[in-house]
Amino acid sequence: MPAPHHSTHPGRCSRPSVQIFEVSTLYGAATLAASVDAGQFGPRDAARRILLVTTNAQTPEAATGLAAMTGFDRLAERFDEIIDWNEAIRPFHPSTWAPLRDESPMWERMFRHAWQLGDAPVELVVESVHVSPAKALATIFSGSAVHVYADGLMSYGPTRERLPQWLGCRIQRLLHLDLVPGLAPLLLAEHGVRPEIVPAGAFKEVLGELGEAAAGQPELAGVAADGPSAVLLGQYLAALGILTPEEEEELHVRMLRGAVAAGHECLVFKPHPTAPARYSHVLEKTAAQAGVRLHVLNSPVLAETVYERCRPALVVGCFSTAMLTAATCYGIDIARVGTTPLLDRLTPYQNSNRVPVTLVDFVVPDLEGGAVGAETAAWTNPRTDELAALLRTVGYCMQAKLHPLLREDAVAWLDAHLGEDTARYFKRRRLTALALPGGGTSVRARLLRSSPSARWAAHRIRAAQRALR
Repeated sequence: MPAPHHSTHPGRCSRPSVQIFEVSTLYGAATLAASVDAGQFGPRDAARRILLVTTNAQTPEAATGLAAMTGFDRLAERFDEIIDWNEAIRPFHPSTWAPLRDESPMWERMFRHAWQLGDAPVELVVESVHVSPAKALATIFSGSAVHVYADGLMSYGPTRERLPQWLGCRIQRLLHLDLVPGLAPLLLAEHGVRPEIVPAGAFKEVLGELGEAAAGQPELAGVAADGPSAVLLGQYLAALGILTPEEEEELHVRMLRGAVAAGHECLVFKPHPTAPARYSHVLEKTAAQAGVRLHVLNSPVLAETVYERCRPALVVGCFSTAMLTAATCYGIDIARVGTTPLLDRLTPYQNSNRVPVTLVDFVVPDLEGGAVGAETAAWTNPRTDELAALLRTVGYCMQAKLHPLLREDAVAWLDAHLGEDTARYFKRRRLTALALPGGGTSVRARLLRSSPSARWAAHRIRAAQRALR
């Protein structure tokens, strides 16, 4: 049964339409707030605006809720009311629950009644549209227009999987931050979805609000007073199965040692909210051995809030979106650690993290490669044209069936650029499967690539072999 909600407009709203904004992260909420401030959803009184908050962690009850994050209340002022999606669909989990399409009229009537929507037209503004909770909302409100907003580097990669036509045809636009100036998103391009940039100025003002909201927080104030010159970003890649916990510990240690080697003596580590406490303990021990000061910031604030309050000279990470925000919005030098091994570890090749890792590996200096110093500008011209061509090729290799028109460009790029410096972005087996330059050239491979019946027979043989094991 849908949970009660708090509203500044009790009773049925008389405005002509309803906009439902689904959000699961503070960064996403900041993106939405900036978009609303910039007028991308019309004037304030044009529609009733509902902020639908969801906690998608594996165990939502143990995670820090979005409403508890510092500054959330300020962002929420842009909306008429807040509804907790987890409560609304309890006991189901928001990442796994989606009603059947045949049941959508029943669910829509129920939610319209519970949320007092009446018969007003509904617009949905959602995150990852191919998975729930966004997909669940699109199923329930089956006649609604859908706007997708992207709050990270994955917007520059292809859609994870083909969307059903009933959903893809309803997507009006893709709102995204211009994290790499001039680079166009590939996400949802197969549906002809129009990308629209969330203005950087509006986003920076929202981040300033979050910084002001955190000004009185004792832990952050103490860190800022010590004047750390470098920020280390944790991502908790072990939770995604990309690294083991021990490997991720070592990754953080490498970040710290690299920053110290670059001349930084006071650092702050911003762990992922769900990362285990032992990560911090290992770093603290390493910092003590190196004779530098380290602050571990466990407060529920964005990394961008740390930039606002501490004004560091360097931000170090693996492939966190917050690295690009530091460079683009704050002009802070950035450096990467550990991206090259990840390119090989990501499986399958279509893994959605591949484009963020590729992007960061290509344009961000390697902290351990000697290119970054305490007085050296780390963020240089991101070579947008070269990056765009590389990402189109990687995107085609990831989702060739969604982007057949990219094949010719991919072949040309691989013919011209595939070599020692770029081979890490591709898997030979993947190139072989797609009959692309750099792949295998055996008689068997040529046969499989040229003959649909041979590919079908090979598939049946492999399936039978697996069944006999």
